[in-house]
Formats: sequence, C-alpha cells, structure tokens
Amino acid sequence: MRPDRQRGFGLVAAMFLIIIVAAAIVLMSRLNVTQSATASLAIQQARAYQSARAGLEWGINRALASQTCSGSFSLDGFTIGVTCAVTSAGAIAEENKTVTFSQITATAEYGAANTPDYAYRQLTTVVELP
Repeated sequence: MRPDRQRGFGLVAAMFLIIIVAAAIVLMSRLNVTQSATASLAIQQARAYQSARAGLEWGINRALASQTCSGSFSLDGFTIGVTCAVTSAGAIAEENKTVTFSQITATAEYGAANTPDYAYRQLTTVVELP
C-alpha cells in the first residue's frame, strides 16, 4: 500500500513544467520584439545616411554651378538641411590663381528626438570651387 503523502506529486511536477514553458514563451516573445525594433532602426539609419548623401550631392552640384548651396528640403519624410561655408586657401604661386574651397554639410533627420523611430545623419565634405 502507498502512503497518502505521496499523492499529488505529479501535479507539482506538471505545474513546474508549465511555469518553465510559459517563461520560455515570454522570453522568446520579448526577443522577437527587440530584434524587430533593431532591424527597423537599422533600416531608418541607412535611409538617413542616403538622404544626407543626397543633400550633400545637391550642395556640391549647386556650389560647382556657382549658385547658393544652402537650403533645406524634404525627401521621403526626411528633413534635409544643407549649409555651405566658403573659405580661401590663398594664392598658388605657380599657377598664379587663388584657390577657393567650400565646406558643405548636409544633415538628414526623421521623426522627433527621443522617439523610437528617430534617425539622424550628418555628412560633411570639402570641394574646390572653379
């Protein structure tokens, strides 16, 4: 005959197994959400880089055409700002001319700061003006 105190051991083991499986499901769900958010942010950052690069190319084109290269515009939800600063490197004795450079900075921004979908990129280049 079995003593009565061993009764219910299967219930304790089943409850333990159910708790472990439920914890594993919750953990996998959180990992899935984190991975999805990370992938989404990486895509936004890549889009911000390409938008800033487009602004930089726009500024270079305008600077080389002797037009005003400062301005801002919108591209696919990104706000792009371009600024230009013209500097002179001085005269070159051999060629008897003055070299002028333009430093062009482009910034691309999506969303508002402190939000999950916020993306920001800034690129700078220097070009010699004709």
